[in-house]
Amino acid sequence: MTPFSPSEAALEGFRITRENPRAFAWWVGISFLVSVLGAFVTVLMPAEVRHALDTLRAEDTPDLATLADALIAVSPLFVFGLAFQCMMAAAVYRVIFRHEDSRFGYLRLGSDELRLMALTLIFVVLTILLAVALTLGAAIVIALASFAGRGFAVSVGAIAELVSLAVLVYVLVRLSLAPPATFAERRLRIGESWTLTRGGVFWRLFGAYLLAVACMVVIGLLALVLFTAVAGIIVLLAGGQLTDLSTIFHPDETSLAAYLNPGMIAYMIVGSLFQTLYFAVIAAPGAVVYRHLHDDPDGLSLHISAP
Repeated sequence: MTPFSPSEAALEGFRITRENPRAFAWWVGISFLVSVLGAFVTVLMPAEVRHALDTLRAEDTPDLATLADALIAVSPLFVFGLAFQCMMAAAVYRVIFRHEDSRFGYLRLGSDELRLMALTLIFVVLTILLAVALTLGAAIVIALASFAGRGFAVSVGAIAELVSLAVLVYVLVRLSLAPPATFAERRLRIGESWTLTRGGVFWRLFGAYLLAVACMVVIGLLALVLFTAVAGIIVLLAGGQLTDLSTIFHPDETSLAAYLNPGMIAYMIVGSLFQTLYFAVIAAPGAVVYRHLHDDPDGLSLHISAP
């Protein structure tokens, strides 16, 4: 089997959106509807849910009882967000693995999405456990280094943080093929990802993800600058002030009419386009790499042409 190309894998999401415009339009439409629903939730959410969100966003770590109450209060929002993300990821996987199943722009909410949601929850738990273990390990190393002096302990602490971050990234990349494997094989698959990403595969896969993220960062910055410039010109031509742009990035949450102003709606449309592209670009590399490494018996090539 020939090695896969990290650059081709990283750019697969762009190719998918270009060659499947109808599916992309479905994804953008669903993303925009979710944004509108988010506006309704933001304005109309009960006071206890708003307080729970403030608790989770606070810099001070709450006690366990308060944290548990806050998590329970926001759990419906978390489940909805998780379902939406998994539905979008599954749509990208469906384009790659089941291209003929194109109904509703490849969007579903069924057993495939439920398995991806379960897998995501497992990953969240594993990530938290790994982060706690790395934090404790770093704390022990720093405590031992403190016997050699404060300056040495600070240097060791900085190195320990870098090592912890590297270990976390390494583990996440090694397990990153689990979602497409779970979708393709219709059952939870975690260990297979670790097996497939041994040796040089890790670095190629890491390079693909890094390039995909870098592309989206550049596109996001360009989109933000262009949107801000155009919105600023429109505001000035309408006789307003540049300070009026704050209503877009910091909308008035006292009423739906105030929140859903024309500028905010335009921002939501642009955001939906970017978010949809982001989902495709981030989800696609793992799927095409998994299929390539798994050596699909149907002999599918790295690229799929749209019908």
